[in-house]
Parts: sequence; structure tokens; C-alpha cells
Amino acid sequence: MANILSELVSVTIYSVLGIFLMLLGSFIVDLAIPCSFPEEIKKGNKAIGWISAGAYIAIGLIIKMAISGGDVVSEVEANLVSGLISTVFYYALGVVFLVIGYLLLKLLNKKYDLNAEVGNGNAAAGIMVFGMFVGLGLVISGVIA
Repeated sequence: MANILSELVSVTIYSVLGIFLMLLGSFIVDLAIPCSFPEEIKKGNKAIGWISAGAYIAIGLIIKMAISGGDVVSEVEANLVSGLISTVFYYALGVVFLVIGYLLLKLLNKKYDLNAEVGNGNAAAGIMVFGMFVGLGLVISGVIA
């Protein structure tokens, strides 16, 4: 019974942490792209919708691997604080690389202004960034594992 209670506490803590980190990650990505995601979503900007979806998928992959990458069950039982610190560290590193990826993509695309295209609702630009975020999320989560 104590083992089940311990696992329930761990699942609860990591789930709440995951939700918080997902929202924080979305906020950080919103800071890197110079337009207000909530306002653009209200306007029906599909590009921002695609970018938000890609960011959430990538951040979710990173958090998943940050939590499970180091044999969390035995680590949590041994030291919950150590597991939480490791999760937050790898999450932060992953989000930094997502932002760097966006900034590099923006820098390398000299034929158009990616920020302007996204701000104008260009769905193709949003889908491109979505794909880049998901791809980076897969790569970063693979490195964490």
C-alpha cells in the first residue's frame, strides 16, 4: 500500500510540474516570436495556432524524456527532489534549443520575414515552424534519453 501511495504522489507531482512547464514553455516561445499568441489565436491566426501546437508537442516530448530518461521510478523513490531538479534542468535546456532553432530558422530565411509572415497569419509559415519545433522536440528528447 505504501508503494502505491508513493507512486500516486510521484505521478501527481510530475503531472502538475508537467502542466506548469508546458504553460511556461508556451509563454517563452511566445516571447521569442514577436506577437501575442492569445490575441492572434482570438483573431483566428492559423500560423500561430500551428506554432503553438508544434511548441506544445515538442515541449511535451522533452518533458516526457526529462522525466523518464533516468529511470524515474527508482530515482523518485531514492530522491524525489533530485528527479524534479533533473526534469526541470533538461526541460529548460530543451526550451532554450527550441527558441534557438526558431531564431536560426528566422535568420537563415533571407527571402521573407518569418515574423511578419506568422503575424499576418500565413498558415504555410506556421506549418513550417510547427514542423521545425516537432523535429527539434524529437531530436532533443532523443538526446535526453
